[in-house]
Amino acid sequence: MSLEDVSALVEELSKFVVGLDDVKHALVLALLAEGHMLLEGLPGLGKTTLAKVFAKAIGGSFSRVQMTPDLLPSDIIGTAYYNIGRGRFEVKLGPIFANVVLVDELNRASPKTQAALLEAMQERQVTIEGTTYPLPSPFLVIATQVPGAEGSYPLTETLVDRFAVKVELRLPSEQDEVEILRRIDYIEEGAVRQVLTPQAVKSLIEAARSVYVSDSIYAYIVGIVNWLRGLQVLRVPPSPRESIWLLKLSRAQALLEGRNYVIPDDVKTVAKYALAHRVLLSPDAEAEGLTPLGLVERALREVPVPK
Repeated sequence: MSLEDVSALVEELSKFVVGLDDVKHALVLALLAEGHMLLEGLPGLGKTTLAKVFAKAIGGSFSRVQMTPDLLPSDIIGTAYYNIGRGRFEVKLGPIFANVVLVDELNRASPKTQAALLEAMQERQVTIEGTTYPLPSPFLVIATQVPGAEGSYPLTETLVDRFAVKVELRLPSEQDEVEILRRIDYIEEGAVRQVLTPQAVKSLIEAARSVYVSDSIYAYIVGIVNWLRGLQVLRVPPSPRESIWLLKLSRAQALLEGRNYVIPDDVKTVAKYALAHRVLLSPDAEAEGLTPLGLVERALREVPVPK
């Protein structure tokens, strides 16, 4: 398995998803690091197309869950029911059992239903009536939320922390929007070429795990997170999970660059994806105009870079 396969994946995505280079980059990183992605942005920016094309290109199964206030946890993970014809209880597995799961408008679901994703995302399994069922491998959740949407429920800090990366979607440039119009028939036709297999993806994940990390890089990662922990403007200090995802995504970035070792630039590249959504500002800090991304960028400037 070579990096040419990853390049082919990005190329196939780009045929159907115009622009959004940051999003495609972060999605591949999340795949290689065995993480999940949170996308924030207005409707109609290509989130569903991206998830569908991605699933087809890696040869995986795809499911979509449209979150609504009346959705129940069992509608996502599955439920046990009594089969009268067979005279026994059986389990109907929910849409969470797919390689790529698009959870659309996550913040429209109730907190109870949102919480149903926690075990799946962290443990890669779900529990139905006391029995544990493993999820397919690879397994990737792509969740979307519309900021400030009417009738929505803010995501809990615990749930947000489960996402390896978060990316904000922006309106396309005029040039990209023209290109979307040119390709719209091709995009809607959806004739995606499979360029990977689930087994090939697992090989790439193993390759990312084997990327070498020096002691100085470990110290650099912890130094960045500790710098953020020292800020007085945070409601909650970052947990070790912040360091863990910064490490995993840095290894994936090194692999994408064709290296078997991590350098400081890898850490800097992935920091905006891994850290900003975990920097929880106090109301006073927000009123002062501080932003999570701004503080992450400041940390990268001020923490000494290993030589």
